[in-house]
Amino acid sequence: MSRRAIMNRRACLKGLGVSLSLPLLESMGWADAPSGKTYKPPVRLGFMYMPHGVIMEQFWPADAESFLSSPPPAIEALRPVLDQCLMMKGISGVPISPFNGAPHALELSTWLTATLPAPERRNEINIAISADQIAANHVGAFTTLPSLELATMPQTWKENQEGLNEGYYSHCSFRSPTQAVPAEVNPRSVLSRLFQKQEGVGGASKSSPMNALDRSLLDIVLGGARDLRRTLPVPDQRKLDEYLDSVRSVERRIAAIEYRQKEAALEKAGLSTSKRHTTDSLPIEIKIPEGEKRSEYMQVMCDLNILAFQTDTTRVSTYIGSTPNGASYPELGFNDQHHSQTHHQYDKEKVRKVASITAFNIAQFAYMVKKMHSLREADGTLLDNCIMMWGSGLEDGNQHMRENLPFVIAGKGGGSIKTGRFLPDTKGNQGDLLTTLLACAGIPIDRPVGIATKQLAEIKA
Repeated sequence: MSRRAIMNRRACLKGLGVSLSLPLLESMGWADAPSGKTYKPPVRLGFMYMPHGVIMEQFWPADAESFLSSPPPAIEALRPVLDQCLMMKGISGVPISPFNGAPHALELSTWLTATLPAPERRNEINIAISADQIAANHVGAFTTLPSLELATMPQTWKENQEGLNEGYYSHCSFRSPTQAVPAEVNPRSVLSRLFQKQEGVGGASKSSPMNALDRSLLDIVLGGARDLRRTLPVPDQRKLDEYLDSVRSVERRIAAIEYRQKEAALEKAGLSTSKRHTTDSLPIEIKIPEGEKRSEYMQVMCDLNILAFQTDTTRVSTYIGSTPNGASYPELGFNDQHHSQTHHQYDKEKVRKVASITAFNIAQFAYMVKKMHSLREADGTLLDNCIMMWGSGLEDGNQHMRENLPFVIAGKGGGSIKTGRFLPDTKGNQGDLLTTLLACAGIPIDRPVGIATKQLAEIKA
């Protein structure tokens, strides 16, 4: 490739970065299908987290045959919608060596990255872009919010296991290897954010159109960089990956402009561009709880997640139900902290409390999933067009095991996932699972997520 071509590509990218300003990223929704064609909503991707693992014998189904009829105690709350769920046993976490003394710093931070922090820069955030943000980079240009990050607890835990940055304890979303995404803990602030008025957002006709040359040059940049990546050592691959993410963001903005122009043309022709199909359920009502019950607080956050998906305000979300250390559950009849009880050494009372906490957290996930299943969208339900993952970054808090992480997947992902099943002998790791879910959500995958080596074909419909 000529020297002149390389210079032109860089000049083009710089120009695009200036011309494609933030207002071009506002909500676009999806148009009603033309007469005679099937209306197909977008796929949404959501993640909900609980720390410290589970009591394994109370979480996993006895076998694939009894999954729907006799679920174990931990997932009993999901019984009405188990036919909409998928469980798989055998997903391993990221091996944490050389950070063996930092299980809690790594259980949340590796959950959506499937990657360890850079050991030579452990006092700084330096890990990898997370799966939710990979998805947001692709679909975020088509919604008001590229992604929505929620948490039950402030992300302020102070500890430095193995000298690791304290931010690793309470963040699961990373916009880039060096930038953690903060989560919102105040329901009123979330509600305001979902429906704030955007200033300076004009119609598509005011946007600067992209010509064919711009897209052609971007294609050259992305294609050339992918070819180059194969020849680079791992540290340089990481730097190049971060560059590719920024270029891909520009590509998404171009797609957003083109979409807005298409919508404007439809409106000019007198055709509907409504975000909702006429038979869809109305957006749910949000009631901010006045008390201090943890279940009410978590459920209103789940409702906000549902509302954001219903209104196409975002298509990507994360909800950190609690973070490692610090959480207690007086609503369950005891004040012991979750973390302290997980080191139970098989004491029956502590095991009972951990099992109760697990069932409580899954019940909040079940609340969200069941409501999604009750809301009509197009020819099915809102849940049909979602992929919702509940899980933990540890298998067992008693011994900090990571060989068999607990996950529940709910939703059919627009028809890409076959639900109503328990797969008792899955062979794969956390990165494989995340890579597969992104693919099922229609997110183009140009490199594996973290330690992934494959996609899990058995998940797919």
